[in-house]
This record gives sequence, structure tokens and C-alpha cells, in this order.
Amino acid sequence: MQLIDGKSLSQKVQSSVQAEVEKLKQEKNIVPGLAVVIVGDDPASHAYVSMKEKACKSVGFYSIAHKMPETITQDEIIQIITMMNNNPHIHGILVQLPLPPHIDTNKILEVIDPKKDVDGFHAYNVGRMVTNLDSFVACTPLGVMKMFQEYNIDLQGKDVVVVGASNIVGKPMAALLLNANATVTVTHIYTKDLASHTRNADIIIVGVGKPNLITEDMVKDGAIVIDIGINRLDNGKLVGDVDFENVSPKCSYITPVPGGVGPMTIAMLLSNTLKATKQFGEDI
Repeated sequence: MQLIDGKSLSQKVQSSVQAEVEKLKQEKNIVPGLAVVIVGDDPASHAYVSMKEKACKSVGFYSIAHKMPETITQDEIIQIITMMNNNPHIHGILVQLPLPPHIDTNKILEVIDPKKDVDGFHAYNVGRMVTNLDSFVACTPLGVMKMFQEYNIDLQGKDVVVVGASNIVGKPMAALLLNANATVTVTHIYTKDLASHTRNADIIIVGVGKPNLITEDMVKDGAIVIDIGINRLDNGKLVGDVDFENVSPKCSYITPVPGGVGPMTIAMLLSNTLKATKQFGEDI
């Protein structure tokens, strides 16, 4: 069993981004700018935004967080995003999800300029990704693909089960795997017998937010398990969606939680923002 170390890989990515940022500053006098919109007081969302701000600072990005009250109207959010679309110093815009119930999330995401959609959630970028054209790709699935690349895991012809069908993780993950010529099964809350799918899988990718969902009897010997779930137990411990202690001995590769996919998500956000900045630099 080999651990897939997302923490060290993310540091490698960040070092590469940092070097390119220095080059951009010297050659074109451009500083990558990332703007984050966060609505309400959700502690997890604020923790994520804080980590993103810290990562931006470490690689030399300019970053700004628009922190808005829960009571803000949809039109007010749209006005702020429109302002950032028109700001030449902002190259990437992301809206921290989830948004409050009175806000139409899809409408908000579609207001973002697709060239600044560094989260890869705009329908334009989703469509290009599905058809295997160059696009901005959702950061978590992109981070998983980067892990496969780093560890020389060939996806062609592999039977892969994706557990969870969210727009943020499951669906884009499945599309990227299909583009890599894997055979993909997507399971979700209405799947009748999850274990019947996972038992035969060469690779299991799970991200639903349910501790110990994937147990030892659901995984075949030598399988690769990618755990995207992040759950905080009552005792404060962070765990994924996989019963790591009992599942890991059966695996050829497995990601830990924490220290697996989580750091890669932020690393890919930085990478996407750099990409957006470089494209902006080509346009001027």
C-alpha cells in the first residue's frame, strides 16, 4: 500500500506557480489577482477562504475577499461580480459555496466571466471540459487527475467508480476520467447497491461527506482509493468517507484525510488563476 501524498505534491505545484508569478512580474509587470465572494457566516466556508488567502499570499498573488452578510440580495452579489469582471487587476473570481437558500447559485455562477471562472463551474467551461476542449476545470477533480499523473497511474481501460454526483466534484470527475479513456460508473444517493459497484472497481473515488461509507468489504485487493470526503467527528478528528484503517491494507494506493486531496484543491485553484492571468497577458 502506498499513500498518495497530496500535501507534498501541492507544495510542488505551489513552488512552480510561485516561480511563474515571479517571471510574470518581471517580464510583463502583471500580478495575478484572485477575488473571492463569500456570503454569510458558515465556519467551514470562512476556513476555506482563509486557507485560499494564505496560499495566494505564499505564491505572490494579489487577493481580495468580498465578505457579505447572509441578508444580501442576489442583485447586489451580481453587481459585485460584474464589477470584478470589469476589473483588469482581477484575473480569477470564485464564489464560495454553498450560498444562502434565497440566492440562485446557478444564476450567480453564470454571471462570472468564463475567462475568470477559476473554479470551473460556469456552464461554458463545463461544456468545454465535457467535450475535452481546453477549459477551466473544477479544482478538486483537477487535483485528483494531477495525483494520477504524478504517481504514473494509467487510467486507460480502468474500471472506475465515482461515488457522489455533485456538480462540483462527481460529475466533472466522471467527465475527466472518460476523457482519459477510463470506464466510469457514477453512483449517488439513489444507487440501489453501492457495494456491488465498488467491489469490482480498479479505482474508487468518493466524495459525499459521510464517514466510513466505504468499508473493507466494498473494496477489492489492489484497488486504488481516492477519498475526497472531509468530515469532522464529535471528538474533533478529521476523517474522510473511507474507513481508512481497515481499507488501506487492501489498496495499492490510497489518499489520506487530511493531507490527501484537500491540499490539491487549493493548489489547482492557484494553477487555474495563473492560467487565467497568462491568458489575460496574451490578450493585451
